[in-house]
Amino acid sequence: MSDEQRDPQVPDVSSPTPDDDDILGASGPEAANPASKDPSDWVTGDEAMTAPQRSYLDTLAREAGEELPADLTKAEASEQIDRLQAKTGRGQ
Repeated sequence: MSDEQRDPQVPDVSSPTPDDDDILGASGPEAANPASKDPSDWVTGDEAMTAPQRSYLDTLAREAGEELPADLTKAEASEQIDRLQAKTGRGQ
């Protein structure tokens, strides 16, 4: 049956529908932070780090007495930020 012949009042069962037990959103401590997704799973994680990431990493690296490569990806920068925040006590 073509789309022109299909009754718009009848649901199209050929399309996937959500299961009754599917859940959107989350609960718990990570629910409030959408940035808690693993950086290796980011769609844009392999792009160059953003200017804010670069600036913050520069600050953190100086405080930690470390040097980092300037060509990090977004995902790598995020992981370094997490590590350096833990080391310096920032962001906690």
